[in-house]
Amino acid sequence: MPRKKTFQVLREGRKVGAYDDMPMLPDDIQVQLHLSRNDKPQPFHLICEKDALLLVMSGAATVEFKGTSVDRFALKPGDCVYVPAGAPHRIVPSEESVMLRYKPQQPGLEGMAWFCEACDAELHREVWDTAVALSQEMFSSLGARFAVDAVLRTCKSCGAVHPAPDLGAFRWAEAAKEIRAG
Repeated sequence: MPRKKTFQVLREGRKVGAYDDMPMLPDDIQVQLHLSRNDKPQPFHLICEKDALLLVMSGAATVEFKGTSVDRFALKPGDCVYVPAGAPHRIVPSEESVMLRYKPQQPGLEGMAWFCEACDAELHREVWDTAVALSQEMFSSLGARFAVDAVLRTCKSCGAVHPAPDLGAFRWAEAAKEIRAG
């Protein structure tokens, strides 16, 4: 998807998939917009080293937080939510939603974390440097590794085994190829 200074969010939103986080603006813009069209719960909690802002353009969703003073925040079109640096969060749409994520041009470290559905303890976390690796490639490879490894999905606190997430509907590898083709 070519990057440009102006674009029609809802038209471009039809071209992206769930949690693609497709960068939309030219690389030299200080704050980058990342576009996704989400129709299923995010299969992990995203962690960003720097602050971010989520804006819902259509649909409705809830952002679930871990380790913050707010557990969840409901979003409808036009709503924004500030995501503080380091806050694990995931999006759970109640209907298909087009969302923008505002992040710095150099977002630094990012990570994925999974939490136990039984006791809420952290199951597993992976972190990478966005200057070295594309987040979409990491979503794909690390998500697949978590899905097949029962040890990673087993809670050390309560012993519950988290079900393997179904990652078949996500197009992170394709999104990464589009970003690299730039």
